[in-house]
Amino acid sequence: MTLLDIPDVFIGATDDGHTFVVLNRRIRDADRLLTDAGFRAHEHLGRTLYLLPPGTSQDAHERAGVAVYGLLAHTHDLVDLAWTARWSPDASEAGPDLRFQVTDDSVTATALTALARSLLEQHGFTLAADASSYRLAPGLGRRGLLGALTAAEAHAYTHGLTVHISLGIPTPADIPAAPRRTPPAAPRPPSEPAPRKHR
Repeated sequence: MTLLDIPDVFIGATDDGHTFVVLNRRIRDADRLLTDAGFRAHEHLGRTLYLLPPGTSQDAHERAGVAVYGLLAHTHDLVDLAWTARWSPDASEAGPDLRFQVTDDSVTATALTALARSLLEQHGFTLAADASSYRLAPGLGRRGLLGALTAAEAHAYTHGLTVHISLGIPTPADIPAAPRRTPPAAPRPPSEPAPRKHR
């Protein structure tokens, strides 16, 4: 299991600028909602991916927003970490205040401002030995990593900080395969009744 497989809906971005949506459970009307918002469905390693090709951050922001709004009518278990869809008319062209680098087993961060560093510390990140990045404590598990990351990103957003989250996925072809589903156990034949003892 990867971080992508935890929520009902995961929205992320590849390093080359594709916005993608992964559905981890069947959601009524999801295909229509996503394709109406401009996403294209692709079969990839056992899962259906919904892809939005690279474009302007304003366009990705609007299309992803339409999709999220529709999906939220069916589930609140939705995580959106797509850096491609983070657009604001007030955003500067300078680099992001916070950068997160995600792997399956760790999340590291770098911060440009004192506010960003303070925010990381509030969410359990500690300064690494190199004194230039922050890490989450080991042993959180993937759900714990995802929870800390989404909380820190949302908190940064409330303070107007810019954030870039790299999921470590260079292109759509590198999106991990769907997790193997264990087949349901075969039903056991009914056991024969024990013979009755006659007296």
